[in-house]
Amino acid sequence: MHGKALSYFLVTLQFASLAAFALTGPWLAGTPWLLVVEFGGLFLGVWALLSVGRGNLHILPDVRAGATFVRRGPYRFIRHPMYAALLLVGAALTLDQPSPMRLAALALLLAVILVKLHYEERLLDAAFPEYARYKQETSRLIPFVY
Repeated sequence: MHGKALSYFLVTLQFASLAAFALTGPWLAGTPWLLVVEFGGLFLGVWALLSVGRGNLHILPDVRAGATFVRRGPYRFIRHPMYAALLLVGAALTLDQPSPMRLAALALLLAVILVKLHYEERLLDAAFPEYARYKQETSRLIPFVY
């Protein structure tokens, strides 16, 4: 599977894992430090959305026609802040209300995001010549780690 079919499949799995979080417990962490992590993830996601701009926003990992290369906001530090945001929120919710379903949802979300970001990076390499240098200067998800 590749191309648009792979993109739709990955997005479908991503939304399925997010739905599992929504359906298996509270949407807000009850532990103060996990609530900080959750809101940190939400802040990172909003910051990334505002930084990328409406013209570049695309639910699929495919590069939109006419898209521009973005390196502002959280993109100065990590290449995939929206994925990092989802993982922060999912981890906070899972740690706050652990259950087999939430653990499975977090594992699925992590696996999907790892596959999706590698796929997306191949597409971005092809679309933007400056992306190769950008990859050397930034981390994928966690600054200075990965």
